[in-house]
Amino acid sequence: MEEGMELDEEMEEGKYIISVAAQLASVHPQTLRLYERKGLLTPKRSAKNRRRYSEADILRLKRIQKLTRRNGLNLSGVRMVLELEEQISALRKRVAQLEKEMELDRREMRAEIENLKRRMALTKPSPTSLAALRRESSRNS
Repeated sequence: MEEGMELDEEMEEGKYIISVAAQLASVHPQTLRLYERKGLLTPKRSAKNRRRYSEADILRLKRIQKLTRRNGLNLSGVRMVLELEEQISALRKRVAQLEKEMELDRREMRAEIENLKRRMALTKPSPTSLAALRRESSRNS
C-alpha cells in the first residue's frame, strides 16, 4: 500500500469520542450533534453505535468553526463552502491525472515521430532515382 493511502486511512479512522473531539475543536458536544444533524459532519460509529471522530473530522470541525466565527457564515453558507471546496479538490485531482496522461501521450508521440523519421531515412530515395523519376515524368507530359 502507498504511504499516502495509509495516511488517508489513518486520518479517516474514528479515534475520538464526542467529548474529546469537542475539546480538540474547542466546541461543545451539542455543537457536534447539531453539525451532524445539519449534514456538515458524519462521524464513524462504534459497534455500540457511539460516535467516533477521526482526525479528518477534527480538521473539518476546525474549518467549520473558522467559517462561522471568523467569516460570519451561517451553517447553510458553511455547507456551500465545504461542498465547493470538495468539488475544487476533486477537480484538482482530475487535472493532475489528465496532465499525467497528456505527458504519457506526448512521450509516445515523440517516440513515434522519431521512429517514423528513422524509417523515412531508411527508405529515402537516392538523388539518382529522383532524377530518373523526373525524366520519366517529363517524357509522359
